[in-house]
Amino acid sequence: MLIDLHAHSLASDGTQTPAELVADAADHGVQVLGLTDHDTVRGWDEAAIAAVEHGVTLVRGIEVSCRYEGISVHVLAYLPAADGSELLATLEETRRVRVARGRRIAERLSEDFPVSWEQITARAAGGTVGRPHIADALVDAGVVPDRSAAFATLLAKGSPYHVSLPVQSPLTAIRLIREAEGASVFAHPAASARGRVVPDAGIRAMIEAGLDGLEVDHRDNPPEARRALRERAAAHGLIVTGSSDYHGSGKPNRLGEHDTDPGQLARIVDRATGIGLVGG
Repeated sequence: MLIDLHAHSLASDGTQTPAELVADAADHGVQVLGLTDHDTVRGWDEAAIAAVEHGVTLVRGIEVSCRYEGISVHVLAYLPAADGSELLATLEETRRVRVARGRRIAERLSEDFPVSWEQITARAAGGTVGRPHIADALVDAGVVPDRSAAFATLLAKGSPYHVSLPVQSPLTAIRLIREAEGASVFAHPAASARGRVVPDAGIRAMIEAGLDGLEVDHRDNPPEARRALRERAAAHGLIVTGSSDYHGSGKPNRLGEHDTDPGQLARIVDRATGIGLVGG
C-alpha cells in the first residue's frame, strides 16, 4: 500500500486544485493521501469528494506554521476536529497575518521589480497568499528562473525584501492539535538545506509537550539524519512517517517518492479521534 501523508493543493501553495491533486495521486498509485495545506482546511471538502470518486483514502491534515527560537518549524496536524476549536481560530489568524506579510513583501519588491500584488493574488488562485506565490510571480516576470532561485535570493532571510511571519511556538501548536483530538508530527525536522534546524533541546521539548511523531523519510532529511531520527522515534515511542511534500509543479518533489508504513498510519488513526478517514 502506497501511503503519502504530506501534499499541498491550491488551497495553500500547491499548483493543483484539491480534486486535481487527489486524481493525480490515484494516477501515481497512491492509495492513501494526506492533504496538508499550510494553515488551512479550505481544501478538505473538495478533496473528500474527489477521494470517494477516485478510490483514494484521504487523511485530512494541516501543516501548521510555527517558530522555535527564531527557527521556522512546521507541525503536521492529522485528523483534527478543526471546527470550533482553538486550533481553527489560530489558523485563521495565521492566514490573516500571512496575507498581510505577503502584501508587505510585494510592496518592497514592486519598488525594484515588475511584480504587483494583483499578479501575486492571481497566482494564488483563491488560496492563501504565501511566499511561493510571490516566487511564481517573480518567475512570470522573468526576474528569477524558478521558485528555488527566488527562495535562495530575493525571498531568503536576510534579503531586504524578506518579512518574517509571526507565528506560535510548536509547543503551543502541539497542544492545540491535541485539544482538537488530532495527531501531531514534526515535518522534515532535519531539513538543514532550508536553514537552521531545531536543536536537540527543542525536539525534547516538543516530545515533552506531547508530540506524536516525526516525519523521517523526506527528501530534505539527509540519510544520516534519518537514522538518528528513527532511533529517537524508537526511544520515545513516536510515530514514524514518510512522504513526498508534493506541491505540484511548484517543487521537484514527486507523489509517493517516500511513503509511510501502514502500521504507522494505523497508529495515527488510533491516536487522532477528531475526524475519520474519507474515501478508499
